[in-house]
Amino acid sequence: MPPKKTTKIKPVDAIIESIETMTVLELAELVEALKDKFGVAAAPVMAAPAADANGAAQAAVEEQTEFDVEIAEVGPNKIPVIKVVRQITGLGLKEAKAVVDDAPGPVKQGISKVEADELAKMLEAEGATVEIK
Repeated sequence: MPPKKTTKIKPVDAIIESIETMTVLELAELVEALKDKFGVAAAPVMAAPAADANGAAQAAVEEQTEFDVEIAEVGPNKIPVIKVVRQITGLGLKEAKAVVDDAPGPVKQGISKVEADELAKMLEAEGATVEIK
């Protein structure tokens, strides 16, 4: 009998497999942890202004890259909304309750569109009315 071949999983493949199973929130936490660990900050991408036929620079249209999630109205289920705010922000019970009590107001600011949509869905599932700005 020929010897059995064993296949080794490469470290890169193992990392990719674990990333594939992560939620958006977990990915955002991973990105922040990597930034902190390696001292890296994302450099802002600046679009070069286009020149018209006269050579005058036109203002570049900038796409919004950072969004804020705000609770517009808590709704009838205040306690589940507080639990979601705690999960989203990592705040303690007292601080999360204060965020919900102060509604309308921001829950999380300066996040990606994908993460903002995910957080809005979580809050809306508990009955809150959410705005993404």
